Amino acid sequence: MATATSTEGKRGLSRRNFLRLAWWGAAGVLLLEGLGGTLVSLWPRVKEGGFGGKIKVGRVDDYTVGSITYFTDARFYLSRVDDGFLALYRKCPHLGCVVPWRATERSEDKLASNGRFNCPCHGSIYDRYGRVTGGPAPRPMDLFPIKIEGGELIVDTGTVVQRPAYDKSQAVKA
Repeated sequence: MATATSTEGKRGLSRRNFLRLAWWGAAGVLLLEGLGGTLVSLWPRVKEGGFGGKIKVGRVDDYTVGSITYFTDARFYLSRVDDGFLALYRKCPHLGCVVPWRATERSEDKLASNGRFNCPCHGSIYDRYGRVTGGPAPRPMDLFPIKIEGGELIVDTGTVVQRPAYDKSQAVKA
């Protein structure tokens, strides 16, 4: 009998205290998960070949005059014009909409009979040089700087170049 009375005095954790600790523990875990998710989402993730970095896009000989090549992850079009290469930012300078290349529509330049950029939001139209040929856009499409090293084209998508008009010096010569 002496053992029965000694175990009654040392009851351990009551059901009420156990549930209280379980609820506080679950709340703490949820709080930590939310805080961790928030911190991870705020941390910049620049992957190689993606937007915000320098991207190798191929050799100079891979592109013909009049060609437009879209780089989805890098968010630009590489345009080979008679003056050289232009890396056109896909964002419309009017209100920031993504401007798609329409290969089947009538061309706005003399490099080919078809192909132009059409902004779906407000109808701005651009040629292969990124010049505005119609619509409310106040200026040409923005550019990214291009370097040619050893015959390789390298586009710096971390630097956006705004321009008031097209000038032949903006095209990087091959």
